[in-house]
Amino acid sequence: MGIKEEIINSFKTGSTLTKLIYINLGLFIIVGLGSAILTLFNVSNVWTTILMLPSKFSILITRPWSILTYMFLHLNFIHLLFNILTFYWFGNLFMQYYSQKELVGLYITSGILGGVLYMLAYSIFPYFADKYGDLTGASAAVMGIIVAVAVTAPERPIRLMFIGDVKLKWIAIVGIIISLLNVASENAGGNISHIGGALGGYLFVLASRKGKDITAWVNRPINFLANLFNRSPKMKVTYNNRPMTDQEYNYNKKQEAENIDKILDKIKKSGYESLSKEEKRQLFSASGKRQ
Repeated sequence: MGIKEEIINSFKTGSTLTKLIYINLGLFIIVGLGSAILTLFNVSNVWTTILMLPSKFSILITRPWSILTYMFLHLNFIHLLFNILTFYWFGNLFMQYYSQKELVGLYITSGILGGVLYMLAYSIFPYFADKYGDLTGASAAVMGIIVAVAVTAPERPIRLMFIGDVKLKWIAIVGIIISLLNVASENAGGNISHIGGALGGYLFVLASRKGKDITAWVNRPINFLANLFNRSPKMKVTYNNRPMTDQEYNYNKKQEAENIDKILDKIKKSGYESLSKEEKRQLFSASGKRQ
């Protein structure tokens, strides 16, 4: 199998987290190569600009798609690398508590909230009166994932290089404080969008505890398109060396879903630390299967 086939297969069979990372990487490579070619021919690189989120609503009307495309667009490799690594770490943590659909839903929802707050800040505050900017990067979307995990399991520790164990709540709090301190810096727009993304993660968890999913609006059109283009045959599952009946398969899936839902309810009520070792094992095993 060639490199191209391996990448395609990895994208098709990978989790939602893997797919989102591939989209960020792919767009970075396409934009980078396109920009280099256009520069060699002294052609203005306008097509990259139309993917960025403008700070003015009047310009957003001319390129409405940018409220989505900006959160997948990176023009600097270090920016891309930091966002991807952070997204990978916290995205995997997120999927221990929520589904893969909720991951992509929150990514987009937080990115949009971050973008809207960014444009509102440029429209409201006098400091930005004579300034204009174009926003790029997944930072706001990733901040939403970080805050969602931190609010869900605030006391859960993770090990940081050179620092040691740090509770999730402190990582989120420090990240938000740093963004607030830099809302008037050179990267003011980016830091303001982080606050919007953090708000998305916080609202997501609050709604989830009430049995509501504020990301459902994102997944409905995605599910529609996926079902529209998915023409692959259904897998035949075997059980005890014989094909499963539809009744057996549906029963097993129902039991598994009910068990995971009970574990998630327990986390929402008592926190991740209240789970037994077996419950943690079941949750970790199921996190890679939920779609």
